[in-house]
Amino acid sequence: MPDLIEIPANLLPADGRFGSGPGKVQPEFVQRLADHATDFLGTSHRQATVRKVVGRARAGLSELFALPDGYEVLLGLGGSTTFWDAASFGLIERQSQHAVIGEFSQKFAQVTAAAPHLRAPEVITTEPGLTPTPCRANDDIDAHCFPHNETSTGVSMEVVRPNASDALVVVDATSGAGGLRVDAAQFDVYYFAPQKCFGGDGGLWLALVSPNAIERIERLARSDRWRPAALDLGTALEQSRLDQTYNTPALATVFLLAEQVDWMVANGSLEGMATRCDRSAATVYGWAERHPLADPFVGDPGCRSHVTATIDFDERVDAAALAATLRTNGIIDTEPYRKLGRNQLRIALFPNIEPDDIAALTRCIDHVLERMVPA
Repeated sequence: MPDLIEIPANLLPADGRFGSGPGKVQPEFVQRLADHATDFLGTSHRQATVRKVVGRARAGLSELFALPDGYEVLLGLGGSTTFWDAASFGLIERQSQHAVIGEFSQKFAQVTAAAPHLRAPEVITTEPGLTPTPCRANDDIDAHCFPHNETSTGVSMEVVRPNASDALVVVDATSGAGGLRVDAAQFDVYYFAPQKCFGGDGGLWLALVSPNAIERIERLARSDRWRPAALDLGTALEQSRLDQTYNTPALATVFLLAEQVDWMVANGSLEGMATRCDRSAATVYGWAERHPLADPFVGDPGCRSHVTATIDFDERVDAAALAATLRTNGIIDTEPYRKLGRNQLRIALFPNIEPDDIAALTRCIDHVLERMVPA
């Protein structure tokens, strides 16, 4: 391969950010934050100035997801990884069941397995990239846990309650929320962070919770089970109802979240966002299926993520070199998930990424491959 392959300017996307998290942040929202810096940043998160923005984000999320009566929006610090710990203290009562389809769904199962106050979880494992095995009813289980979208592999699974189960349905929506369709009646807890489909910075977790989940949180909060104050979901529930967090959040993150949610609602709400992602997914998977050197990693089209595309390459292609070449041309963060260890690219298809830029990306990859792998 030549030392440098230059991609012509007319082929380049308007914005070269395709990272799977943190994802593309819309520049106009950053400018609005700068415009409001003097009256928003550097103040207490318990003052009306900040609480108004938190309230706007919570109300917008309720509208975006068409939450049924009684559902609430909770938030706290630390991201989805921290929420796993909080759930082990304040959401799972005795034993959880986990559908594991990749690295991140495995991590939640590891959290509950290590919790000394919980029974060992039941773990249902599917090999990365294959059609996932869903959770199933089990009278011993009080929480079914599974991802809507597995960020590490680009696999999505449908959010559906297991038949004949009264257990809470706890869905990791970290990379799927806001870009994939979901029926709120099918979950009790749908948690995520704002640095993917919501185009902001990390450091927050957000959870859409049903009345049944609220009852569980309140009951465990009254119990004698020990829990760290910062991981107390009962406290998070109380503070969220006041449009604030237990401890100080990154105010820029809160602002960007509110702006993004407003934009999503104004542009067709969840259906509008999912349609944008559908268009991007059709472009990249269709390109990969047609290309002699590429192929979608996920074989089942029905399980291919519409927010995270993983594309395998022929052994004649050095995918790491391909990603590096794209990076030198301003197309960034297409590298695969490191622990998956495959010769592939991972491409975010989040709502903030213009579908036309996804099409431009495929043309740029074509340009590089033509020079990397001579006919």
